[in-house]
Amino acid sequence: MATVESLHRTAWNRQAERNRNLIENSRYMRPEVVSEVLPFTLHPGRDQALSEEQVLIANGLGTEAARIALASLASLAKIGELDHLGGGLDLIPAFTLTVAMTDYDKIQYTIEHAHTSIGYFSTLAAYGFLDRELVIDGFRRGLDIPGHVSWVPGGTELNGGRLGVMIPAAVGCALGMKARLGEGTFMICHCGDAGWISGQALNGFNAAHLHRAPITFVMHRNGIQLSGANKAIMDKDPRPIIASLGVTILEIPTFTDTASLYQAYVEAYRLAQEGKPTLIYPTGFKSKSRTKVTLRRLGRMYRITRQVEEFAARHGVDPETEIWIPGSLMSYRDVVPMLECIFLVNGLPGGEGHHDGHMKGRDLRAVLANPMFKESKAQKEALAHLEGQPKRRVVTTARPAPGSPNLILPDSALAEVELPPVGKSVSPRAGSEAAYAAIAKAFPSDMFVVSCDLDPSTKLGKARKFLPRDHQFEMSIEEQASSIMANGLAVSSRRPQLNVFSTFAAFYEGIAREGFEMWRYQRNLTGVNEGLNVVMHLSHVGACTGRDHFSGWSLDWVNLGISYLPYLHRLYAPADARAAFVAVRDMAAHYGGHIICIPRDNLPILAKVDGGPLWTAQSRWEPVTEYRVTPGARRAILAFGAPAFLAGQAVETLAKEGVPTDAYVVNGLPLPEGTLEELAERYPEGLATIEDGIISGPGAGIVGFAGLVRSAVEGRAPLEHVGIVDPRIAPSEGHLETWAHFGLTADALVEAVSSL
Repeated sequence: MATVESLHRTAWNRQAERNRNLIENSRYMRPEVVSEVLPFTLHPGRDQALSEEQVLIANGLGTEAARIALASLASLAKIGELDHLGGGLDLIPAFTLTVAMTDYDKIQYTIEHAHTSIGYFSTLAAYGFLDRELVIDGFRRGLDIPGHVSWVPGGTELNGGRLGVMIPAAVGCALGMKARLGEGTFMICHCGDAGWISGQALNGFNAAHLHRAPITFVMHRNGIQLSGANKAIMDKDPRPIIASLGVTILEIPTFTDTASLYQAYVEAYRLAQEGKPTLIYPTGFKSKSRTKVTLRRLGRMYRITRQVEEFAARHGVDPETEIWIPGSLMSYRDVVPMLECIFLVNGLPGGEGHHDGHMKGRDLRAVLANPMFKESKAQKEALAHLEGQPKRRVVTTARPAPGSPNLILPDSALAEVELPPVGKSVSPRAGSEAAYAAIAKAFPSDMFVVSCDLDPSTKLGKARKFLPRDHQFEMSIEEQASSIMANGLAVSSRRPQLNVFSTFAAFYEGIAREGFEMWRYQRNLTGVNEGLNVVMHLSHVGACTGRDHFSGWSLDWVNLGISYLPYLHRLYAPADARAAFVAVRDMAAHYGGHIICIPRDNLPILAKVDGGPLWTAQSRWEPVTEYRVTPGARRAILAFGAPAFLAGQAVETLAKEGVPTDAYVVNGLPLPEGTLEELAERYPEGLATIEDGIISGPGAGIVGFAGLVRSAVEGRAPLEHVGIVDPRIAPSEGHLETWAHFGLTADALVEAVSSL
């Protein structure tokens, strides 16, 4: 009969083959892509204004991008699908300038409202980064051109997902660029009507001001959110709220005035060099004392007078009706949907929202024949001249693979380290503190720390003393935004670096988890979604949290870590202070996403049978460490993290009772393939596990490390598990008393092994 593990292995192999086929059949998912693109470049610090030819080129590229976007949605319509076309078309005018300014070094960008992706992909295609036909026929069909903003040649490495998340991520990237590259760095973050009010976005604006990030936020204020007009959903003016957080507001009338928009970029760049973050905000047009803004004026502005009058007549609206014309237009250039959006934000009959947009039942040729797609002779000549120039060569390179070499502590640094001796009980935080300090001292320019007013408890303070001021960012209790900022720091440079965000594990479970979640949609250029080069430091895991009772506990930390294993290089669960030092040293040495889980309370330094420490500063990290070996043992204990010393006590008792048993410390996950199966074969009378976390509950089955072991070896050897099964009631005691309440004792382990 097939075991759970053999069934899983078969499924894994089949999925791996499907993954390989998908990547091999993709166009752009490669370790490196060289692009030859149109040489339209701008620098806001050098080019203080656009020439007439540059305006013509930018508008021409924007028009071509809009054509590609509409053609793509027409292609989607053939299979009955739609997309967020309205916002995608709205993105194009400003984003066209952003691409021209991006040098993929000191000037970079990202997009917060990532559902506007058809505008993103289409603009990159207009420049030549992406194949036009692939965008048209491949959007939302396959790996290359997905439905949200994802990394492609010429694109942003910060893949968008949930609204608001890219605000603090962009801030982190901007701060990392500034620290690494110095003067001239500039981050551009496009954002929308909805995401700015999210907690992580507001915290991100605050962080931008607090740490003087060289960044501008370009708000596409079109008056429409996900399901209707702003007035019906969130009738708030973003400007006073964002300004109150320290961000300077740069108002311009409209994004469709290319020359004026570029002037705003120039001013934003100038202020960024002074450490002043900005928000470029299109106010739109409203009637003033001497000037009326009406539907008829709208028609004149965009050369669509006939279309406006016909649309107004169809819905019984007087063309002289005064309106607000948004400065960023949803469905820009797609006349009928654009008018429906303008009518909606003005509360007029015929108004419709186009967060979702489509070409179902619509004639693409007729849509593209409207006056907003007509190019002047001068525009055609300007584009033709540009196309005749030598192409711009841009190389897009994937991030290093997880596990690639990163910051490796030299022997000289290890020789200076003093770790707690055997016989002493000390918090594992002492070991992680020593390791972080050693790394910061050895690599002060390559380590970044994002803190949440908890450094005395998480023990990052000592390391921070060795770091430059622009490599450490205190964020108070803004845990969610801070974890996302660390992700942004990770993509600010290709150089080896250690990016650490630390807080209490309970805050990760309840507040900061978006830092992990973001990894689920951070696609490398190779096509694989991977954790970024970040250490998520979870302090005070399990019931080892002093006497705080439930207020500070993280009892589900093992399951949390296991759920993110596909995106991790490693999850670490050190059993004592020395193991914590070895774990942090190993994390720094390897590129990739890491979670380290540090208990708070004092744990004995584990010793070998000969009395020497189980680990030294020079020890190589290993997933499983042999702790106790008893001659003739046919049973074993697998201790995950903090309770490992209980396994040593249990082995001694079992030996006296005539039940020879071995003990192993499991230092982290994932385990090498076959590890658990080999242990089951070596110990045919069974395995017992122990962990300081939830392993079961009513209707939950076996979870945690216990569940992982059971799924691998059930049917091969008897199994017993010690862990927390009911977390609802507990005393406010020290960790040993709390463990005893939950049944985590040496006696419980003895009973578990004896019952195998």
